[in-house]
Amino acid sequence: MGKEFESRHEAVVEATPEQVWAAIATGPGITSWFVGRTEVDGDVVRTDFGDGWIPAGTVTSRDEPRHFAFGGAPAADGRFVANEFLIEGRDRSATVLRVVNSGFLPGDDWAGEFEAMQWGNAMFFATLVEYLRFFPGRAATPVTVFGPPVADWPAAWAALYKKLGVGPSPRIGDPAAGGEVFFVNAHTLGVRTSIGFYRFLRGFHGAMVVSHELFGDDPTDWAAFLREGT
Repeated sequence: MGKEFESRHEAVVEATPEQVWAAIATGPGITSWFVGRTEVDGDVVRTDFGDGWIPAGTVTSRDEPRHFAFGGAPAADGRFVANEFLIEGRDRSATVLRVVNSGFLPGDDWAGEFEAMQWGNAMFFATLVEYLRFFPGRAATPVTVFGPPVADWPAAWAALYKKLGVGPSPRIGDPAAGGEVFFVNAHTLGVRTSIGFYRFLRGFHGAMVVSHELFGDDPTDWAAFLREGT
């Protein structure tokens, strides 16, 4: 069996098409809102999620500043993921951004991976929108750390919320860790501060994952942070 999938996200952002293009079609731009570190070298797109490079993707459309798309070739088992960005300029420097993620997940155990992908993609798109609003044109330093396996997720989230100073059911706009919550769903929490994005995700393989994008210095030992109760 397996699962064909397609997810769509759309937002109007207060940024020019050129600013949006830099965010979605260059290595420093993608790195500043996605996960890990991304390089765009000609028609090759490579991403390191923090535990190693995933198979490279190939640019399939580059129509600056309107359309950018890339994806990997199908693997032997049929697995592939494609990403498409459509940019439509509006008056007064507003831009409509549409993102389509599609592909195929093989095997009978696709459901867990699909769920994690959908929750995560929603977080990454929200980060992209926030990046274009608050940090356009700036290059972030990614911080990606995988914690130990989590046995009790409700307890892990409760411990994290307490550390960050948010209530047991955080909402967008709630104060947290010197900033505010900009996104939350069942598998993720995102906090924006003056120096970047602090993001926490329930990893597909059972660990809490830190996936921050920072535009300033932060001396925190995030591996120790994850070991201490989350």
